[in-house]
Amino acid sequence: MLNIRLHGLLSSVLFASVLLASVAMAQDNSAPTIGHLEAPAAAPSNYVLGPNDQVTLSVADLEEISNKPMRVDMRGDLNVPLAGRIHAEGLTVDQLETQLETILKKDLRDPHVVVTIAEFRSQPVSVLGNVVAPGVHQLEGRKTLFEMLSLAGGLRPDAGYSVKITRNIKWGRIPLPGAHDDASGQFSVASVSVKNIMNGSNPAENIIIKPEDTITVPKADLIYVLGSVRRPGGFVMGQDQTMSALQILALAEGMDHTASGSKARIMRVVPGNPVRTEIAVNLDKLQHGKVPDMQLQSDDILIVPSSAAKTVLVRTADAGATIAQVAIYAAH
Repeated sequence: MLNIRLHGLLSSVLFASVLLASVAMAQDNSAPTIGHLEAPAAAPSNYVLGPNDQVTLSVADLEEISNKPMRVDMRGDLNVPLAGRIHAEGLTVDQLETQLETILKKDLRDPHVVVTIAEFRSQPVSVLGNVVAPGVHQLEGRKTLFEMLSLAGGLRPDAGYSVKITRNIKWGRIPLPGAHDDASGQFSVASVSVKNIMNGSNPAENIIIKPEDTITVPKADLIYVLGSVRRPGGFVMGQDQTMSALQILALAEGMDHTASGSKARIMRVVPGNPVRTEIAVNLDKLQHGKVPDMQLQSDDILIVPSSAAKTVLVRTADAGATIAQVAIYAAH
């Protein structure tokens, strides 16, 4: 639908603009920018190793170690020739290099060790909901919320206006106003306004993502218009989650010639009631300002019926036009 496609297009353009601006700011501040790393890749020095990460080591004049893939086992250990078993889980790349150099000094003179991450597998982040490629993505170093959304392909056209982040308390609480612990006390939960980050009004909300975070993008709230309108369909509610009957009618490009606007109705879900409640609305009077506009709710269905008399008149007029065209053609 047109307005959903427009919403998606604007979201994609704004999303890309913010992401590019974020990269430019990072470069201006001489901060390292961590993109998608291909294997093998130079590891960020602050990357924390964990089970299933695969590394390669480079030690001058030591072929037994150099350039041979080694995987951190489920106990968090690396089995390194000449150095033995080393507990690597929880160490940064720099710390592992230092520890290996200390151990190898027993057999080598002034060893220099370089650790390279071949595969990142220990820092999963789940990106769920209305993104292009939902699933588990590896953090691969330091990344912001929108960088992780970018790895998931960005937002879908029918994505909502907020993003929910859930974080295990062991990684600290989410540094955002309104963040709260869940009922179990094991997770910190917060919501972020997509619009605020996109337009740059609150860049602090573009937080650094931690391992095991879950990022959820809900589906946008929709209002539906059916019947005698020029463009029926579902329409995304605005950022403020409000929309009036006249606004939704404008998005549907108005009523067609056969519409009976005085007999329109809204079908609304009422909690605990399996049947929608019907609310009468006179669109003719609304359009002429004779009655106050109505505020619609998420999942409302605005139905604009056809007038039988108007339909007959339109069909009669169409038939008359057709007969006239035939007569003109026959005369010639």
